[in-house]
Amino acid sequence: MQENVLQIESLVKAYGSFLAVDTISFQLKRGEILGLLGPNGSGKTTTIQMLLNTLTPTSGSIRYFGKSFAKHRSEILREISFASTYTSLPYILTIEENLEFFGRLYGVKKIQEKAAPLLERFGILEKKKKPVSSLSAGQITRLMLVKAFFTDPKIVLLDEPTASLDPDVSADVCNFLMEQRDKTGLSILFTSHKMDEVSELCDRVIFLKKGRIIADDTPKNLARSVSRFELRLTIADGMKRTQAIAKEWSVPHTLEHRVIHLSLDEETIPLLLTRLAKEGVIYSSIQIKEPSLETFFLENRS
Repeated sequence: MQENVLQIESLVKAYGSFLAVDTISFQLKRGEILGLLGPNGSGKTTTIQMLLNTLTPTSGSIRYFGKSFAKHRSEILREISFASTYTSLPYILTIEENLEFFGRLYGVKKIQEKAAPLLERFGILEKKKKPVSSLSAGQITRLMLVKAFFTDPKIVLLDEPTASLDPDVSADVCNFLMEQRDKTGLSILFTSHKMDEVSELCDRVIFLKKGRIIADDTPKNLARSVSRFELRLTIADGMKRTQAIAKEWSVPHTLEHRVIHLSLDEETIPLLLTRLAKEGVIYSSIQIKEPSLETFFLENRS
């Protein structure tokens, strides 16, 4: 059994009668990458803020490494780190000065030597003398990741860490996270709106909706819980007939020029295609997309 390095029990954050986080409980295991998903307003950021002690819970408990966060805050914060696309660093300071500041807070020795390999890995070593104000959004995001990892944390909380990165850099960041987990046994709590990224990276996913946990499972199992497939047809002749049949069969569908997207159960697909053939509908291409984590997200976001 993997050790729980983070344990949340009956956590609540209330603003008057509104519950931003409504009695949630979950665990993060040593060496686990856990995805925290949900639509905007579901309570993800509020949860992370409570895990960092920048927000005080209304009730419930948070335990890191078996210790109460409320009683051992300073000790615990030395062992965890945080990175987010939506937080900022002191813009007037250089990369080097920012890392010097945070390194001293964490008691890191030989700060610049410790940070250099990570700066090089993320392609910003040559900019270490530059002020943060001169960096692009993607470079700032990479600097936030350097800040999060050069202190050798045991747990990292990442809020949308690849949101402003190009796809190739995002893929490299995900590879880096898995390397760090495999090398050090690091535990990661990870939020993202990139479902393919979450499916590939996360061992387990917690889905929040209106402040409550509605699912806690592997990405593959969550995808399998969705029964509807997406059928994509490029119609050469018979779009109106196709739409009429979709309405007759109560099949949800959307149009995009000559392409129709239909959402339906797997067993309905051959029946629908047979009916379209009988009606003389001609399509030039067909794609069938199996349910995915993105499908689960879209079906549960409202």
